[in-house]
Amino acid sequence: MNVPVNPLVEAPRVRLLAAFERPYEQAVAAARTCYSGAGVISADQVSGIGLDPDKQAARAEQRDRIASSTYKAGHHTVLQHGHVSFALDGVSRQLVWSVLHSHPFYNSEQVSQRYVEVKAERAAIPLLPPQADRIYRAALHQQMADYKQLMALLEPVAAQRYYGVFAARAKRPDKWSSAIHKRAQEVARYVLPVATHTWMVHTISVLTLLRYWRLVDEPDTPAEARYVVGEMLRQLLELDPLLAKLEVAPLAIDQLPAAQQWLRPHSVAHQRAMADEFDAELGGRTSVLVDRFANNPQRVADAVREVLGLPRNAMTDEAAIALALDPAANPLLGESLQTGVHQKLGRALHAAHYLFKKKLSHAADSQDQRHRMTPGSRPMLMAYLSPEPDYVVPQLVAEAGGAIAQLYQDSMARTWQAIAQLRQLDVEPQWLAYLLPNAVAIRFSESSDLQALRHKHAMRLCWNAQEEIWRASVDEATQIADLEPAIGNWLLPPCSVRHRAGVRPICPEGDRYCGKPVWQQPMATWQRTI
Repeated sequence: MNVPVNPLVEAPRVRLLAAFERPYEQAVAAARTCYSGAGVISADQVSGIGLDPDKQAARAEQRDRIASSTYKAGHHTVLQHGHVSFALDGVSRQLVWSVLHSHPFYNSEQVSQRYVEVKAERAAIPLLPPQADRIYRAALHQQMADYKQLMALLEPVAAQRYYGVFAARAKRPDKWSSAIHKRAQEVARYVLPVATHTWMVHTISVLTLLRYWRLVDEPDTPAEARYVVGEMLRQLLELDPLLAKLEVAPLAIDQLPAAQQWLRPHSVAHQRAMADEFDAELGGRTSVLVDRFANNPQRVADAVREVLGLPRNAMTDEAAIALALDPAANPLLGESLQTGVHQKLGRALHAAHYLFKKKLSHAADSQDQRHRMTPGSRPMLMAYLSPEPDYVVPQLVAEAGGAIAQLYQDSMARTWQAIAQLRQLDVEPQWLAYLLPNAVAIRFSESSDLQALRHKHAMRLCWNAQEEIWRASVDEATQIADLEPAIGNWLLPPCSVRHRAGVRPICPEGDRYCGKPVWQQPMATWQRTI
């Protein structure tokens, strides 16, 4: 492959940290093992190490024939045995959201904007003509200034809310100033652009990397993705040049589905109509239940009885559902090690399904999508860049009002104005999207079976969870409880799960305890202030 071309002022840094040795031959060895009567085949056997040259050549021919035939036939699981781990630094959060975290087959540990203050103007800056470059950089500079100013204004408000919950801690403000500062910076980050740099450890299989490369020109980040993914692949090929024999190449743009839809300018009327239709269906919620299996409780109860080998007259639906969902009956639910998909009873929860429509900020959705077993139809941002500000306002800003709300609104208006100026200069839509703030509204449909949803709610109904995802989870749990109380009543925050399971301490968060005995309060009475 060619050396990747950097499209940015500052090239993202890609470093291969660790990899399975000889993934190509390991894949062939795995394929041959499927038909081996003599046990597991090794990579050495595939390559013919130690054999005479003629036999080695014959083994190499057999190896390449098997690799080619299994790949072309779609038998790709053999390529999942080889994994690679990369250190990525200076990549945009837009690339992470659009490509690296947009699928279930990865593991990442990424720096958090919730808990780590952004202290420098580090962001993806494309190579633009001089006038466009000045506008782009000025917008980044203003967004950073707004972030710092908003953080300073929010700290007294956050302190008031914090000490309203933890009155005794007001006597030791020095000890708790960091916790308050983090609350302010979590909200202030909404004005930062999605171009902001991040760093992470990203681990994937060889198969996933090849899929990245095949679709590298999809929106919203084709230029940055081509460089970052290309550099990942280049370093892997240095380790194992044999993988080049698979001849995976990026699809041309005109071969990608719906290419003409995202490449052409969209009607402003269509953009507004889509947003209005979606928001009307939400009805003021963050997440609205739009579809589900017709009889989820019955399906789950049947699945539980199937696991146990019982007829319906031997166990009621309520008892069967409780056995799978009530932590008092299934104390494994209270453990920090999530074993739901490994339990036979836990797998019965796959029988129920739900579909939600959700509206989150880019910042919140970047966390929501980390729940890889609750996939969503996330949008192509560059396909419908609205000329009007379209964003989410966090609770602390909305309730503070005054100068804080005005600064937030002004920051959004300035950002969209800069995008409009760049659009008039014919800057590519992908780079316009990079200036969008973390607050930009993301509208999508998200589906889940009950197993994945129960686990997600056990994490995100915690009052320490990101505000928007917490509200979405409350919306989802209460709607299911209204329609299917036998199921919905067991969608609980972690403290309630642990309380019913008899696990101590009840709150697993330690010093991060939210300050409320949530496990004693019905969800309908919840009022989170910070």
